Amino acid sequence: MTFALTASTEGKALHLELTPQSALDVGAAVFHGVDITPGTAIPSDGDPRIDKALPGFLFTCGPDHIRHPVPVEGATDGRRYPLHGSLSSHPARDIQIEADEGEVVCEGYVDVALAHGGTAALSRRWRADRLTGHITLDDLVTNTGETSWPPFAMYHINFGTGLFDGDTRLTGAMLPGGSVPWRFEDGDMRIFCVPAAETAVHGWAEISVGPIAALSGRSVHIRFRTDTLPWLQVWRNQSAGCAVLGIEPVSHRLAAREALIASGEAPDFAPGESVGYALSFEVR
Repeated sequence: MTFALTASTEGKALHLELTPQSALDVGAAVFHGVDITPGTAIPSDGDPRIDKALPGFLFTCGPDHIRHPVPVEGATDGRRYPLHGSLSSHPARDIQIEADEGEVVCEGYVDVALAHGGTAALSRRWRADRLTGHITLDDLVTNTGETSWPPFAMYHINFGTGLFDGDTRLTGAMLPGGSVPWRFEDGDMRIFCVPAAETAVHGWAEISVGPIAALSGRSVHIRFRTDTLPWLQVWRNQSAGCAVLGIEPVSHRLAAREALIASGEAPDFAPGESVGYALSFEVR
């Protein structure tokens, strides 16, 4: 079962399919009649928890871990943080949709059992402006357990690069020179992570992907709050059978978990504390 979040602009529908079985992440994303998701052209890392989310437009990493598995601190039973953390394997509950002439809002909650034994709750709110097609996501993660732990977050926003051509670029103040080709650097697979907070405007950073010929030359504009998502990670994979670009606002630089904790970049937050994240999307 999916929940649709639909708006319209210039007479054409903008449609996101929200997946309650995967934390109200986004499956299909249809803008101006074109599904921009990678579908089966994204590689599996062999983790069945997230395989259901990978082909879609957005899935969320955290709140206990991001990136690849590492041992749980202090665990003597061999436990490891799962690939991209614990959140995406949990379903949403108490989902409500409200709609009027101006907007569609979808809200839900996710109870998360964390790999280190703690618990967290995600309060998630999607909003689509029916007139402009502007879509926003507001998340609030709360430590609902009895111990402190460092929160992490990464939002994977995945594009199918079969829609791109030589004119398609990534543009944003945080990028080298302000713009790079979508197929940056040589080789089939590349990744980089750059600070976004220092070039943000009023606490928000923006990166655009485009022009995309299939969207009649439009670009997809992604904005994110930099007080809690101060970095931008970008990766692409054009290996055999793969055609995907990931735009990934993230809470921490590309470094080992233990290094981030040791340097003080990943401080604990206590039981009852909360941390908020926000993104927005627009095609123009």
